Amino acid sequence: MEKKRMAGEEAAKRIQPGMKVGLGTGSTAYYTIVEVGRRVKEGLEIVAIPTSRETERLARELGIPLTDFRSCPRLDLTIDGADAVTPDLQLIKGGGGALLREKLVASISDELIIVVDDSKLYDSLSGLAIPVEVVPFAWETTARRIEQLGGRWTLRERNGETFVTDNHNYILDTVFDEVADPADLARRLKLTTGVVESGLFIDMANEVAIGTDEGVVWRKKPGT
Repeated sequence: MEKKRMAGEEAAKRIQPGMKVGLGTGSTAYYTIVEVGRRVKEGLEIVAIPTSRETERLARELGIPLTDFRSCPRLDLTIDGADAVTPDLQLIKGGGGALLREKLVASISDELIIVVDDSKLYDSLSGLAIPVEVVPFAWETTARRIEQLGGRWTLRERNGETFVTDNHNYILDTVFDEVADPADLARRLKLTTGVVESGLFIDMANEVAIGTDEGVVWRKKPGT
């Protein structure tokens, strides 16, 4: 938890007065939101869009002013967590179930900063569970289509019941033994009828704040 806290708080330093900010979801982004709330109480003036109902509740509790997509078509910065990060900053997100809203918020952000601890670093995305959000109607048919792409899926559950996202969909946590081309896999999943979105975030992150035993290490997108 200390590594997550360090990464989350360090990334929050990037938020400047007057910014429009996306607030992520998950155990590391939590520390960013708490730090933002502390700074707001000290006088930091920002507005934010949350990536989940959970984050919205936390932000309201901390007194962070919230806005919406209609009032704020672009964001200066989003800070969010990830379940896996490769050396070229390709991501798997959605462990907390908010992948659709996270991707929507990230897509309107001028900059996406990811906060993780060093346990989330991987050489590739092969063999890792990728959340795939699907509509409940005929989800079994969608699952068979994902199998045809080479995926082995598990229907996500919570407390013994099927997990339902904030958008009232299901999640299939899907493993592909070989992910040689994450962008192509993301495209094929997106084109699969019944799939709403996947947890593959391709070429979206600008920087990653990594909590390590030695402190926070920043990793930039290659070529920047």
